[in-house]
Amino acid sequence: MSWHRKSGRLVLDRRTLLRGTLAGAAVSLALPPLEAMFDANGEAYALDGVLPKRFGLFFWGNGNRPERWAPSGTGLGPAWSLSETLQPLAAVKPWLTVVTGTDVKLPNDAPHSSGAAGVLTGHRLGDAEDDNSFQAPTIDQVIAQAIGGQTLYRSLETGVDGATGRSFNGPNSPNPPETSPIAFFDRVFGPTFREPGQAAVDPRLGLRRSVLDAVSDDIARLEARVGAADRARLDQHLSGLRDLEARLALLEQDPPDLAACARPAEPDADYPPVAGRPQLAAINEVFAQMLAMACACDQTRVFSHWFTDPVSDKLFPGASAGHHDLTHNEGGDQPEVQAITVQCVEAYAALLQAFADVPEGSGTLLDHCVILGTTEVSLGQTHSILDIPILLGGSASGALKTDHHLRALGGENVSKVLLALIQAMDVNLTEFGSEEGHVTEPLGDLFA
Repeated sequence: MSWHRKSGRLVLDRRTLLRGTLAGAAVSLALPPLEAMFDANGEAYALDGVLPKRFGLFFWGNGNRPERWAPSGTGLGPAWSLSETLQPLAAVKPWLTVVTGTDVKLPNDAPHSSGAAGVLTGHRLGDAEDDNSFQAPTIDQVIAQAIGGQTLYRSLETGVDGATGRSFNGPNSPNPPETSPIAFFDRVFGPTFREPGQAAVDPRLGLRRSVLDAVSDDIARLEARVGAADRARLDQHLSGLRDLEARLALLEQDPPDLAACARPAEPDADYPPVAGRPQLAAINEVFAQMLAMACACDQTRVFSHWFTDPVSDKLFPGASAGHHDLTHNEGGDQPEVQAITVQCVEAYAALLQAFADVPEGSGTLLDHCVILGTTEVSLGQTHSILDIPILLGGSASGALKTDHHLRALGGENVSKVLLALIQAMDVNLTEFGSEEGHVTEPLGDLFA
């Protein structure tokens, strides 16, 4: 039952259910409209105080055309206007912050990959010859390690049309994204998913947890008898069992009583190419809808969504060649590269819109999120990591300014943006990154 006190008065959520058991079975009963559910104006109370914050990461590859990216004007509200490239974000401008003028300060040893590691971890690559040699957790996993244990899924990772992603728990520990919409739906919204008010629990879950308890005890006894190397392997295995046990325990609990939660529409089983090109926009849209509901239902509070990878050579609609190919081989001011960049911004806008369309509390789901949109380079043609594109959607429940263009002066370290986002998510961290990417202060002008 969702309730709290406001000015000494009991406040109930409009969708409050009474729950109990009958003949050993869980039952629930809806309540009629009560005074405690409405304010003096007759409007339903919004329990914003109990709504969780969520963090999302949206990534596209190959950067932008910087001369067409930056908004005009700086500041809040009417003080700034969207650029040509950012026009697809017009409908979500009230939730948007654009940060310009921040740089990846780490050495650009490996084109594309150094920028990806720098902007996502604040650390350089462990091996300039290995694109995946990230030495530290990416920002999504820094936040997930702090808040992810409160939900069924510590984090969710999705990718469009085979994207491999760059989400890392730490060195040599990637989180590959799910690239099949139907597989993601079955995993998150399949048989174990319950909407608020659905009280039936699979009795096999308790048995599975009991089996895990027994196995964990056996492993703990075995640890005392084996050598150091085997003990390390057993510790890793036992950690996985504990994570599974925690997830099973969450499955046995009543689903979160969040009014916005509903099972999304089931996606198509397949999205075949059209005219030899992947259906990037359609796949992105269906993932956006499912990620929004995964957050609205508190299945997770952290996600990463990989529209395209660093160095992606996807063949976009209207393009004569792959994206990465065009960044280096198209002449002039690269109109095809510009058109592809706009399509990437459209995909980010679709993700934000999916969250903005979900009412939550007195606002929207997007109000209780911050969704970082970024890429690994600025000008793909030169592999520049100066003035890295940074987009932020949502205020993290009022922690951050919105409808805001922040122009950082003097080439600020982009790690300051990431530290600000981590702190906006109420994660107690006072530093981020290493070497030239190390910072101990956030970009303070982002905070409300």
